[in-house]
Amino acid sequence: MTVPETAEPWRKLDRRTIYVSALALAGVAVGAGVPTGIGIASGSSPWVALAWVLPGAVLLIVVGTVADYLRWLKTRYRIGPERAELHTGVLLVKRRSLARERIRNVDLTANPLLRVFGLVTVKIGTGEQSQGGESTLVLNPVTKHEADRLRRELLDRASTVDARPGVDGTLARLDPAWIRYAPVSFVAPALGLAAGGAVMQVSDWIGFQDGFVRWMISLFAGFPLVAAILVLAAILLVVGLIGSLVLFVEMWWNYHLEREPGGTLRVRRGLLTTRSISIEERRLRGVEVVEPLGTRLAGAARVDAVATGMVQRKEDDKTDNKTLLPAAPKALADQIAAVVLREERSPTEAARLISHPIAARGRRLRWAIGTVVVLCAVLAGLGLLLTDVLLHLAWIAAVVGLPIAVVLAFDAYKALGHGISGDYLVARAGTVRRATVALQRDGVIGWTVKQSIFQRRAGLITLTATTAAGSGGYDVLDAGEGEGLAFADEAVPDLLGPFLERA
Repeated sequence: MTVPETAEPWRKLDRRTIYVSALALAGVAVGAGVPTGIGIASGSSPWVALAWVLPGAVLLIVVGTVADYLRWLKTRYRIGPERAELHTGVLLVKRRSLARERIRNVDLTANPLLRVFGLVTVKIGTGEQSQGGESTLVLNPVTKHEADRLRRELLDRASTVDARPGVDGTLARLDPAWIRYAPVSFVAPALGLAAGGAVMQVSDWIGFQDGFVRWMISLFAGFPLVAAILVLAAILLVVGLIGSLVLFVEMWWNYHLEREPGGTLRVRRGLLTTRSISIEERRLRGVEVVEPLGTRLAGAARVDAVATGMVQRKEDDKTDNKTLLPAAPKALADQIAAVVLREERSPTEAARLISHPIAARGRRLRWAIGTVVVLCAVLAGLGLLLTDVLLHLAWIAAVVGLPIAVVLAFDAYKALGHGISGDYLVARAGTVRRATVALQRDGVIGWTVKQSIFQRRAGLITLTATTAAGSGGYDVLDAGEGEGLAFADEAVPDLLGPFLERA
């Protein structure tokens, strides 16, 4: 006898979400109220500032808490034999329902406040592109026990276990030595610039920006301009290096990569905010071994999953939901890629890649040198109109930038390659961000062939393997025209073949 869907009772979110919201809003009120109060107090008495700020803070906390209480009151969910359902909304009632057979990911996230109360946010999705998140159910929050139960129940795929030999259990865990790769990433200078911008913004909030600028000018009064710029850059870089170490620890502390029964890869990580990301192996279409410039010089790489259901999830770019292994020694990255794909050797390592024509090197040299020349010309033009400082920056950029551009161009050409390794096609490109992708040949659903007028003159083409996984398409840049078409035809027979003229 079939159990009707209505037999499963409706459940509510955890009531403690109200306390979490109240504390979070209190933090927002303090963070916004303190700078505002200081700014008001600088022009009047502290009591006047308190009279302005305190009522607004209380109103924010009360209104926000009441709104979250109503949300909790009107939200309910249930997991039936065939569907997962969520009903929510006060003024605008929303009812969403996902077929269980289409559910592809159940991700768990807990920020520090949620962890204090033992709560978790559960995101249930089909991995499909949709408007307004219609293919995703978010349960915010439930207890940790309930979240684990939902994850196990919704990802129970006992009948789809991969028959190929492979390792189950823990595949990788954090090695504290990996933290040494954090400062050599591009995150460090970005965090330094962000810290400088934050200092200027906060000084503006409290009405101290002009005084702060004058203090900085007086501090470097005896320094030449170039030396002052270099000192400031060094300070920001040190701040960025420290920030990158802190960010790495927060994101990857307690990292574990596991293969669970039923064919599910699970990544657990996080110090303050814990995350649990699950990827079904039947969604996996390959891996991408990524080597950013600084990380590559240190002999490291990271491993990203190429899986269906991640092509349109923009939030993954910020949370690294597709990353299976953070920056680690290159040999270990290749080993993990092989274990994840259930291969003896990773196709990204085993494939013999075909080099690209010399004309591809010329294109990279022209692009690199042209970029530096344009930048220097703009600086020089602005220098003639505004200040001699920009003229100095122009010649410094030319002297430093041109050799670096040439070296990077040669390195980018050396990185180009493509090949076939068993069931996978492999493509590699990039110098600032070198990436080697191993994509299942039966996961390619189409080829896009592009050839600009300059490529046509040089006998080059760019091939894009279209797939429903990962970024949606992976390029073979500036391959020889005949070689590239032959590679596409061999990698996926009968897909491009009918459109080719055989010699």
